[in-house]
Amino acid sequence: MSLWKKRTAAGEASYYPLGPFKVRLPFLHYRFEWPDYFQGLLMCAVDLAAIPLMTELLGMPFEAALAIVMINGIFYLLHHLLGDPVVPGWITPAIPLLIMYVSTFPEGESRVHALIAFQMMLGLFAIFLGASGAAKRVVHLIPSAIKAGIIMGAGLAAVSVVFQEGGRFETYPFTVTIAVGIAFYLIFSQHFAKLRKYHWSFRFIGNLGVFPIIVLAIILAPMFSEAPWPDIQWGITKPDFVTMFTEYTVFGVGLPPMTMYLTAIPTVLAAYIVLFGDVLQSKSILEEADEVRQDEKIDYDPNRAHLIFGARNLGMSIMGPDVAMCGPLWAAMHVVIVERYKQGRQAMDSIFGGAGSFRWGTNTGLLLLPVVSLVQPILGIALALTLLIQGYVSVRIGIQEARCDSDLGIAGVIAGILVIKGATWAFAAGVLLCFLIYGWRLREKIKE
Repeated sequence: MSLWKKRTAAGEASYYPLGPFKVRLPFLHYRFEWPDYFQGLLMCAVDLAAIPLMTELLGMPFEAALAIVMINGIFYLLHHLLGDPVVPGWITPAIPLLIMYVSTFPEGESRVHALIAFQMMLGLFAIFLGASGAAKRVVHLIPSAIKAGIIMGAGLAAVSVVFQEGGRFETYPFTVTIAVGIAFYLIFSQHFAKLRKYHWSFRFIGNLGVFPIIVLAIILAPMFSEAPWPDIQWGITKPDFVTMFTEYTVFGVGLPPMTMYLTAIPTVLAAYIVLFGDVLQSKSILEEADEVRQDEKIDYDPNRAHLIFGARNLGMSIMGPDVAMCGPLWAAMHVVIVERYKQGRQAMDSIFGGAGSFRWGTNTGLLLLPVVSLVQPILGIALALTLLIQGYVSVRIGIQEARCDSDLGIAGVIAGILVIKGATWAFAAGVLLCFLIYGWRLREKIKE
C-alpha cells in the first residue's frame, strides 16, 4: 500500500515532523491530484496579472517582472509542503494601499526601496506574531470601527484604481464591463447558485473560478479593438533574473534607509488587518470541510500560517519585492479545491493533494510560453477583474466588522481618508474619532 493512503493515529495525512511544521511531499505523503494540477496549469494566468502592477509602478521590464512571479510561485509551494492546507495567493485587498504608499516616492531606486522596506517589515511582523502566538491578540486590540474602516477602504481603493483617470476601465471599457458582469453573476449570484444544484454543466463552470472569464476576455478584447489577438509562441519562457536582481533587489540597490522602515509602519498595519481576515476565512472554510470528511483530520494552525507567509514576504523582499505581496489565501481557488475535497476520498484523497497539485500546476504554467503568450494581451483586464471582485468582498466584510451605527460612521470616514490620503492619515483619524465618540468607553468597545 502506498504511504499516501495511510493516516496518522490522529487521522491526519502522514508527514515528517519539523518543529512547528509538518513536512508532506508529493507522491510520498499525498496523492498527486491531476484534475487540480491541470486546473492550476491554466489558472497561472491570474498569477501573471501581477506583471502589469510591477511594470507600471516600478517601470520594470516584462521579463524581469515574470522572474518575480516565478520566484513567488515557488514560495507558494511552502504552504502545503510545511503543513498549511490552503491555496495561498496575494494580499489582494491591500494592493491598492501599497500602490498608493509606494507612489508617494519618486520612480526609480527610491520607489524600489520603499517596496522592499514595506515587504520586509510585513514579513518580520508576521513571523513575530506567528512565533509568539500573539496574532489574535494584536488584531483584537484594534477597535472594530478602525478594522471596518481599513477593510472598507481597501475595497474602495481597489475599485478606485480601476476607474480612476487613466485606469484600466478607460483602456478596456467594453471588455471589463462584460467580463466583470459575467464574473459577478457566476461568483455571487443566488440565481446561478441555484442552477449549480440542478445541472452538472453549471457546477463545472462554477468550479473553474475566474478561468472562464479570462478565456472570454481573450476573445472579447480583440473584438472590441481594446487589445491585440494573442501571438501564441512555443517553447519555454525566458524570465530575466539578471535585470531583476541587479536593478530591483537589495543585491543591486542596497538596503533601504531606516526612515523608510518607519514610514512603512502604518501601511504594514493596514495590510495586516486585511490579511488577517484571510486567515480567519481559511480557518472557517477548512472547519466546514473537516466536518464533512471524517476520514482526514485537518490541522490548520494560524501561527504556522503566519510563520510561512511571513517567511515568504521576508524572502521576497530580499530576492524579488512583489507589489501583490504574499498572502495566506487565494479564496476563490481554495473554495473550489475544498468543494471537490468534500466529494469524498475517491475524488481527493487529502486536502494537501488538492492544494499542492494545484500550485504545482500554476508553477508549470509559468514555464510554458504558449500559456504566457496567450494571456499576455489581457493581463490588465485580469487584474481589473481581480481588483473589482476583491473590492466587492472587502466592502461587504468591512461593513460586517462594524458593531453599531457609530462604528459604521467612523469606518466610512476612515475608508474615505484612506483612499485619498493613505493609511497613516486613516489610522490617525480613526484613533481620534474613536476617542472623541467613545471616550473612555473605548476599552469596553475593544472587549466586545
